[in-house]
Amino acid sequence: MAAIKVHGSPLSTATQRVLVSLHEKELEFVFVNINMGVGEHKKEPFISLNPFGQVPALEHGDLKLFESRAITQYIAHENHEKGTQLLCQGKQMAIVSVWMEVEAQQFEPAASKLNWEIFFKPLFGLTTDAAAVEENEAKLAKVLDVYESRLAQSKYLAGDSFTLADMHHLPNLHLLFVTQSKKLIESRPHVSAWAADITARPAWAKVLAMQKN
Repeated sequence: MAAIKVHGSPLSTATQRVLVSLHEKELEFVFVNINMGVGEHKKEPFISLNPFGQVPALEHGDLKLFESRAITQYIAHENHEKGTQLLCQGKQMAIVSVWMEVEAQQFEPAASKLNWEIFFKPLFGLTTDAAAVEENEAKLAKVLDVYESRLAQSKYLAGDSFTLADMHHLPNLHLLFVTQSKKLIESRPHVSAWAADITARPAWAKVLAMQKN
């Protein structure tokens, strides 16, 4: 079997999404660190893997993929018999798909902007835009109100088992917990319990450990 090769950065939330799926599936893989600080993601050889110049990218034999959520779905489908069952069958899979879309279209835009303003900008010596923080906290609050209602009915977003729909939230959710915006999670008991549950998963701990290497 050809080795799975992931090209990315341990600090990239999109890369982390792929890494956690591999750990959940208990798969061996080769990690190729892309130095984004010197722009390796914008030139060859990486640009031949992702023409948009964004991490991550995956190679598996002659298959080359980019876009983190597409990669996690490939990993989950291709290795359905291994590790954590991240997908469901039949109608339940349609529910998983709905909440994967919600993460990508509703949660991620506001959460990633908050993390950029509050977490990443200070790291790069940039000034946080308070108006952008206020605007996106209001947007995220509305999204999390929907989550609170949903999670009052089931332990996880797509039902009673952990799936890709939950897993895709992990990178941005983790960063929110180390910013002032954690109040949006902690003030909603069902969201708070769900977030605590999924961020405590051993696979996620392995992703965080990769940042220290």
